[in-house]
Amino acid sequence: MTDTLATPEPPTASAHTGGVSVPSEELVLEATNLVAGYLPGINILNGCNISAHKGELVGIIGPNGSGKSTLLKSLFGLVDIRDGSVALNGEDVTKSKTTELVRKGVGFVPQTNNVFQTLSIEENLQMGLFLNPKRFASRVAEIWDLFPMLADRRKQLAGSLSGGERQSVAMARALMTEPSVLLLDEPSAGLSPVRQDETFIRTRQINQTGVTIVMVEQNARRCLQICDRAYVLDQGTNAHQGTGRELANDPKVIELYLGTLATDVDAKRAETGAIPVNGVDGDR
Repeated sequence: MTDTLATPEPPTASAHTGGVSVPSEELVLEATNLVAGYLPGINILNGCNISAHKGELVGIIGPNGSGKSTLLKSLFGLVDIRDGSVALNGEDVTKSKTTELVRKGVGFVPQTNNVFQTLSIEENLQMGLFLNPKRFASRVAEIWDLFPMLADRRKQLAGSLSGGERQSVAMARALMTEPSVLLLDEPSAGLSPVRQDETFIRTRQINQTGVTIVMVEQNARRCLQICDRAYVLDQGTNAHQGTGRELANDPKVIELYLGTLATDVDAKRAETGAIPVNGVDGDR
């Protein structure tokens, strides 16, 4: 038994902040002038700024090496922040550890190695609620409602699943902690066009339950189609920002970034054996 994925309604806005439509005026996550990196003396982020409002789906796109994944990891306490600040619901969490951020309502789905392959689907979800195992029975019932195809196969090993199915397990595990903010690092990477579309639809469905989502994505055009707002990063700084529709129709963004990103995506698909479809859309 599999669930039917219905295409979500286009993003709608109920408030306006700084001339950009957003679902709510309540600021949930804000990073200001972030400078961060992995090696001493080498910065990947060079004064990056991003914000997300309650119930918003925010996309982050940009060329390879622009700092997209580093930004997401910085927000989750996985990268050394050397300057700037991160605030969650108005509280400074710049120096907070990952476990503290999870307790405060932040979930994270990495791009790779995001499931325990030798564990079953159900056991993967148990790992997602390690901070409060007594909540498992009630919470997992809610997750099965959101991911019915996983419920039907709960005893199957995660390592035997397809790439798209493993991505669903990773998302479901992150949702076990009931995050108010979910960080997704390239959820469509390595997937076929059909599985990419399913992943984007699933992402929007999760967002429509009230979860604020910040998503780094290599499929730029598809990302801009579903997000409320988006940021274009280049060399660790903000190059452009606006609604998804604004950026998708911005001649400068199209000329400088979307063509390059299409090439990046086609190269990744060639490596995985997936056939490039309609540039970066994957809709045909």
